[in-house]
Amino acid sequence: MSQSYLIILLYLLPVIVALGLYFRRHRKKDIHYRTRLEETKKSGIPEPITLHPVIDTNKCIGSSACVRACPEEALGIIRGKAVLIQSDHCIGHGACAAACPVEAITLVFGTEKRGIDIPQIKPTFETNVSGIFIAGELGGMGLIRKGVEQGARAIETIRKNKSKGSELDVVIVGAGPAGISASLAAKEAGLRFVTLEQEDGLGGSVYHYPRRKLAMTAPMKLPIVGKFNKHEVSKEGLLEFWNGVIKQTGLKINFMERMDSLKKVGNIFVVKTPKAEYKTKNVLLAIGRRGTPRKLGVAGEEQEKVVYRLIDAEQYRGMHVLVVGGGDSAAEAALSIAAERGTTVTISCRGDEIFTRPKDKNRQQLKQGVESKKLTVYVNANVKEIGTDRVTLIHEGKEIEMKNDAVIVCAGGTLPTPMLKEIGVMVETYYGTAMAK
Repeated sequence: MSQSYLIILLYLLPVIVALGLYFRRHRKKDIHYRTRLEETKKSGIPEPITLHPVIDTNKCIGSSACVRACPEEALGIIRGKAVLIQSDHCIGHGACAAACPVEAITLVFGTEKRGIDIPQIKPTFETNVSGIFIAGELGGMGLIRKGVEQGARAIETIRKNKSKGSELDVVIVGAGPAGISASLAAKEAGLRFVTLEQEDGLGGSVYHYPRRKLAMTAPMKLPIVGKFNKHEVSKEGLLEFWNGVIKQTGLKINFMERMDSLKKVGNIFVVKTPKAEYKTKNVLLAIGRRGTPRKLGVAGEEQEKVVYRLIDAEQYRGMHVLVVGGGDSAAEAALSIAAERGTTVTISCRGDEIFTRPKDKNRQQLKQGVESKKLTVYVNANVKEIGTDRVTLIHEGKEIEMKNDAVIVCAGGTLPTPMLKEIGVMVETYYGTAMAK
């Protein structure tokens, strides 16, 4: 009998060891994911309101298929169930839901506490106002491939409603995925059109991604150009591809031209920008949910030294720089510039959110920067005036004047929701509403 037990033990030992290693590995992963979730909670990152996954824990079997499918590493497995551990990483592409073997994931807009405004759109991507079309992120879909499809499909409908007068067939607002696709489709169809982009480059939301961030997870097909077959590509790779498309096709885009107003006059629309006025039969809004940068509304803001995002920290080397804002973008801009030689960096925010809102890592670096005197932070402060070589703040009822060579405003953006409502576009607020399949 002892020999039989020994043989059984010899067979079982590798199994026991393998199971031990398996559970040890999964325990380490569990601890890792729980730590990341706690860091997210401490960072004060709000619940996601754009398209994001909700996991049915009764259905979830903890297969990790969704975790492996998410290139943004927004999901993890805790106690055998999938969890959205970093909501700020989620961009709503839905790869997790597609990968789940038991359909335990539903993609939803908004949450019970935080709603999201989404215009009502027909299957043709036309709103309830005839001639106004919406494609891409503004319509609640952040997935690049979907934006490309929507932009092209919207133009298919617009082709059937071309102008019979002197006005344009369509004004396309935005040069992100949906706007680029729509512009190519309009060019292919021989439409009279103008494409407006408020930034100085292509990409929409992708343009603002961190360096080397994965920007897409599925191939796409562009009008004129054809298929783009990469399943994953970095921000830089995608922007390089799009710029190549513009060069290859000769597509003209009016960069640094922002839509200020949109009104309907009779049967046509009038789109006004700081540079021109366009009369058009149709308007396609292909703008992201970042909206138009929120301005300070103070004297001197119109100067070239005032910008609304950080492009390259090196260009501020040796300068006196003011960063305005209290979120991650403000913190990261200030930290990047402070790392350059000879810079003097000041942060101004209206409340004290600069030490509570950003991610924990950014908050810690900010505190270290203040302690090492690489940064100066004014909380509960407002910008009063921006001069040519100076800037004035109001802090605790007193004016503070300081040398200044550049101002970077990181105060978020405003969506055109009031403008849409004014011309009659129906907008609905979603609170955890499932995306239509």
